[in-house]
Amino acid sequence: MIALLPRKSPGPAQIVPERRGLTVPTGLAGLSLDAMASVSYGPEAIVLVLATAGGLGLGMTLPVTLAIAALLAVLIASYRQVIAAFPNGGGAYAVAKKHLGDRTSLLAAASLIVDYVLNVAVSIAAGVAALTSAFPALHGYTVGICLAVLVGITALNLLGITESAKAFMLPTAVFVGGIFVVIIGGLLRTEPAAVTAGTAAVSDIHTVGVLLLLKAFSSGCAALTGVEAIANAVPSFEQPRVRRAQRAEVALGLLLGTMLIGLAVLIEKFSLQPIEGTTVLSQLTEAALGHGIGYYVVQFATVILLALAANTSYGGLPTLTRLLADDNCLPHRFSVATPRRVYRYGVLTLGISAAVLVVAAAGSMNALVPLFAIGVFVGFTIAQTGMVRHWWLTRADGWRWRIALNGFGALLTFVAAVVTTAMKFTEGAWLIVVVLPLLMLGMERIRNAYTRIGGSRGTGAVPARPRPTGTAIIVPIAEVCELSREALSAALSIGEDVTAVHVCLPGESTTAFTKAWDVWHPEVRLVLLEDSDATVGGPVARYVRDNFGDRRKVVVIAEIDPPSGWDRVLPSHRSDELERVLRRMSDTVVCHLRVQVP
Repeated sequence: MIALLPRKSPGPAQIVPERRGLTVPTGLAGLSLDAMASVSYGPEAIVLVLATAGGLGLGMTLPVTLAIAALLAVLIASYRQVIAAFPNGGGAYAVAKKHLGDRTSLLAAASLIVDYVLNVAVSIAAGVAALTSAFPALHGYTVGICLAVLVGITALNLLGITESAKAFMLPTAVFVGGIFVVIIGGLLRTEPAAVTAGTAAVSDIHTVGVLLLLKAFSSGCAALTGVEAIANAVPSFEQPRVRRAQRAEVALGLLLGTMLIGLAVLIEKFSLQPIEGTTVLSQLTEAALGHGIGYYVVQFATVILLALAANTSYGGLPTLTRLLADDNCLPHRFSVATPRRVYRYGVLTLGISAAVLVVAAAGSMNALVPLFAIGVFVGFTIAQTGMVRHWWLTRADGWRWRIALNGFGALLTFVAAVVTTAMKFTEGAWLIVVVLPLLMLGMERIRNAYTRIGGSRGTGAVPARPRPTGTAIIVPIAEVCELSREALSAALSIGEDVTAVHVCLPGESTTAFTKAWDVWHPEVRLVLLEDSDATVGGPVARYVRDNFGDRRKVVVIAEIDPPSGWDRVLPSHRSDELERVLRRMSDTVVCHLRVQVP
C-alpha cells in the first residue's frame, strides 16, 4: 500500500534569478591561468636547450617561438570548432567518447589526468623558482617550499574553499600587464637596465642542427598547455555561450602568442644565457625594469598566478574523475561528494601524485617540463581527429574546410607528440609513455569489473517478488556484561530465533563464563565454540555456515564506540576481524551495534 500525502496548494510563483556565467574576461581569468602562466617556463625551456649551442643557438629562439606560435594559432582555430560542435563541454574526452570509441576516450582521459597532475607540479615548481630568483637565500629550501604550498592548496580544496573567476581577474591582469610592461620596456631600451650575475647552467656545447631545433621546439611546446580548458567548460559561460567561449579562446591565443613572441625577441636582444638559480623571466624583468619595485611586482605576480594555475587543476581533475566514476571507469567513491561539494578522493589523488613528482624532481621546474607536452599533444590529437569524424558524419555547412582545418591540426599535433616523445624520451618522457597505457588498462579493468558486478546484481531486469524466509539470529558474546545485554536486546527485537555463541579462547575459564551466564539467565540459547585457530571470526563463521542451511542469517555484533582521538586504538577490534570473515558469506547479514561511551 502506498500512502498518499495531501497536496499543498501552490503558492505564488517565485522567480529564481539565473546564476550569471562567465564572460570573456572572467573566462580568461578562471579557465586559462595555466596557459597564461606557461610563459614563465615555456621560453626558459627553449633557451635551456638552445644555449648548448652558444650564441648561435640562442639566435634561433625567435624562429622556434614563431613555430610554436603558428601551432598555437592552428590549435585555437581548431578548438573554436570543438566549442561549436560540443557546446556541452567535455573537450577531448567528450569528442572521443562520441566518435572514436571507448578505448580512445580512455586514452584522452588518461592524458587529461596526466596533464592535471603535471600542471600542479610544474606550476608550483615554477612559482617557487620565481620566488627563489627574487630571494636567493631560499634556494636550499626549494623542495620544502614546494611541498608546503602543495599541502596548503590541497587542504584549502579539501575544505571546499572555492574561488570565483572574478577573484582571479586581478592577479591575472597584474601578471599579463607586468609581462607586457617587461616586453615594452625591454624593446625601448638599447642596453639592459641590470644584468643578473651567476654561473651558466649549461656547459656542454653542441652545433645548431635539426635535432637541436626539434628538441627546443618540443620543450617550448609546454607553453601550449591549457589551450583546451575553455572548450572543456563551455556551459559555464553566459549566453550566447558558444560565441563567448570562442571569443575567449581567440583572446587567449592572441595574448599568449604575443607574450611568447615578445619575450623571445627580448631573449635574443639581450643575449640571455640560462643562469643557475635564476629563471629566464627573472633575468628579462631585471634587464627591462631593473632591480626595483617593478621587478618584485612581476616576480610576486608570477608566483601568485602560478599558484592559482595549480589550483585550477583541483577544480578540473576531481570533476573529471567524477565523470569517469559515473562511467564506471574509476571506483565509484570518486563520485562521492562531501557536504561542501568536494570530491575528496580526486583532490587527495591529485595532491599525492603531484607531491611524488615534486620530490622525484627535487623541486626542479626544468626536470618536470619535458614530461608536460606529451599528454597535452595526445589530447589535442584525439580532439582534432574526433572532430574530423564529426564533420564527416554531420556534413554541416562548410564541412569540407572544417575537416581540412581539424585534419591539419590533428596532423600537426600528432607530429608534435611524436617529436616531443622522441626528443625527451631519455629525459623522463618514457615515464609518460608507460603511465598512459597503464592508466588506460586500469580504467578498462575497473569498467569490466563493474560490468560483471552489474550482471550479478541483475541491473536492468525486473526482479522476482520478495518473500520472507526463516531467519536465524546469531549474537557473538565475549562476556556477561551490559554490552551483551544491548546486543541480545537488539537481536530479540529482530526475531525470536536467537542464538548466543561464545568462543572459548586459550587461557579463559569456561566454567566462570557459564556460571555467570546461568546467574544472568537471559533465556537465550548459548553455544560454546572451541577456539581452533586463535581467532574469533573463524569459529563463528564455521558455526553459522554449518548449522543454519539455506536460512537467512543475521549476525549482531555489539562493540564499544570510543568518543574520539587516541581512545579509538584501545578496543581489541575483534569485531573487525569477525566482520571481515562473515562478509564473504553472501547469505549472512552483519548488523553492527555501536554503544556510545559517555
